[in-house]
This record gives sequence, C-alpha cells and structure tokens, in this order.
Amino acid sequence: YRLLVKFKEREGHSNIPGNHVEEGKNISAWLIKQRCQKKKGKLDKSFVKRLEDVGVVWDVFSEQREIHYRLLVKFKEREGHSNIPGNHVEEGKNISAWLIKQRCQKKKGKLDKSFVKRLEDVGVVWDVFSEQREIHYRLLVKF
Repeated sequence: YRLLVKFKEREGHSNIPGNHVEEGKNISAWLIKQRCQKKKGKLDKSFVKRLEDVGVVWDVFSEQREIHYRLLVKFKEREGHSNIPGNHVEEGKNISAWLIKQRCQKKKGKLDKSFVKRLEDVGVVWDVFSEQREIHYRLLVKF
C-alpha cells in the first residue's frame, strides 16, 4: 500500500502500468491481487476505502472504455462528426484503434447493447466501407 501511495504522489494517479516495479516490488501484480480479492469479497471494507481514497479503479476495462468514449464525444463536438481518421490520437489515446476494436466487438456480438446505443447516439458508423460507398454514390448522382 505504501508503494502505491508513493507512486500516486509521484505520478499523480494510481493507474499502475503492467509489471511496474517500485523499490524492488511488483506493485502492478500486487494491485491485480487486491482487485481479485475485492471481487471475491475477501478484501476488508476499510482497506477497500483506503485504496479508493488513493484513486484505485476496480474495473479497469470499464474505466478505459469510458475514457475513450469521452474522447470520442470531445472529438465529435470539435469536428462535427465521429469519423475518426486512422491512427488519430486524442490526449495520448489512440481513439481510432479503440473505435476499430469496438466495431469488431459489435460484429462478433460482444458489445453491450446499451454501449452500442451510446456510440450510435454520437454518430458512430458500424460499416465504414458501406457508408463511404453510399457517400460516393450520392456525390456521383449529384454530379
């Protein structure tokens, strides 16, 4: 715990990168163990509170998804669309790669329906090639 606090004081967050070693101790492995213990209900509530007080996120996947989603919304508000160009980075996060992954997950049926709706609400197009083909067709007809 002391090493986690030390990391947070130095880095400004508690998002420990994988295999991070602090004073010879793998604190990322330690934090993963704490998350597992909490999930099993075996972590003392007062210790859970102490970890939360230093910014520990229990569901890292959901947290990352929400961060990327907020960046997508920010992009749309600025650019007026959600057609993220290839390898686009927003605040250090490659949101184009993230969006490609969301499209693949949806295609496999592995993306939560409520999250699909949220993405559609900000203008995400699931079949980019069909959308581009339709746009080009409309331009050709207009010409």
